[in-house]
Amino acid sequence: MNETTRAAGADPAAGNGTGAVRRPRFLLLPMRYSSASERVYKWTLPAHEGELPDGRRYNACPTAGVCADLCYARAGHFQRGTVLAAHQRNLQYVMDDLPGWEAQMTQELTHRRYRAADGGTVHVRVHDAGDYWSLPYLQAWLRIFRSAPHVTFYSYTKQVALLEKWVRPDPPANFHWRYSYGGTQDDLIDPLHHAHADVFPDEESLEAAGYTSQTPSDLRAVYGPKTLGVTANNIPHLKKRQGGRTFRALQRAANADKRGRRRTRGPAPRRPSAN
Repeated sequence: MNETTRAAGADPAAGNGTGAVRRPRFLLLPMRYSSASERVYKWTLPAHEGELPDGRRYNACPTAGVCADLCYARAGHFQRGTVLAAHQRNLQYVMDDLPGWEAQMTQELTHRRYRAADGGTVHVRVHDAGDYWSLPYLQAWLRIFRSAPHVTFYSYTKQVALLEKWVRPDPPANFHWRYSYGGTQDDLIDPLHHAHADVFPDEESLEAAGYTSQTPSDLRAVYGPKTLGVTANNIPHLKKRQGGRTFRALQRAANADKRGRRRTRGPAPRRPSAN
């Protein structure tokens, strides 16, 4: 049961919609690996950069760093036709009709499936892939969080500066976020005070670094300690590319290499004097 609306209210930074926006009956899908007792749903965008069917380019992870080349959501079933198309439809919806999408999400969260009959908590992971790619999009989510106090929302995000400015001063009580290493804003993460996650090559290296594994439950992103470790997905070519290092270590090396290249180039040549 789908209904269609013309593109309206597009974010100027995202370009103008050129087609219809498809509205599925439910915007949130159950997490594949959550148990019946956990009740976790998800909202997903396409990972990083790509092109919509109408030709518009997008970047749903504007602060991605080394993670862009190591992302599980840029490989396997995430990049197959029907899955990628569904994620791109989600992005097109928020790009072309953010008010309509916000209204539908707000209304959907009043449905009985988001209220645990046993008095427990229903959780929603915002972004199985993708990130808070614009301020208006983030602000729409903040209003949605506050409209549904019976749901607990959580995110892994690399948008450190954006959330520190717009969320940290007055966060919704039911929203938990965790910064993840591997982005261009890693230097803004305070590992002593910010809840964060790093991606390790295996469980052994994770434990050796003193991190708690996320493997038993994704809800450790909400209820776990500040230092959460995620093991790399078992995708051979990505694990080979990671080379036994953490995302944090890889990003540090990339930043150092970038600084070194700037020093090697030296100052820009001076323009000839007009005299």
